[in-house]
Amino acid sequence: MRFVPRAGGKSTVNAEQKTPAEIARRMAQRARAQASRESTWRRETYMLNRSEAREKAREYFLRFPKAAYMTEIESWRELPGGRIEFTIRRLPSAD
Repeated sequence: MRFVPRAGGKSTVNAEQKTPAEIARRMAQRARAQASRESTWRRETYMLNRSEAREKAREYFLRFPKAAYMTEIESWRELPGGRIEFTIRRLPSAD
């Protein structure tokens, strides 16, 4: 901050000038921080061979049961070579 003299001998406090790029960067940073605080879901994404993907999903559902954690396969797709990419989401704790 800097003091800017005004007519009549009084000074006012003036915030430093910010560039539009600096303002946009700070607003985007604030939005990302707020979004991460608001998300209640824990998500994990995997890319595995079909058999490994099935096994990983089974392990996940055993560790985080759907009834307690609302666990679910949020999305999945088949990649070239028979690999599967999938995202599992769950609540952070069982209530």
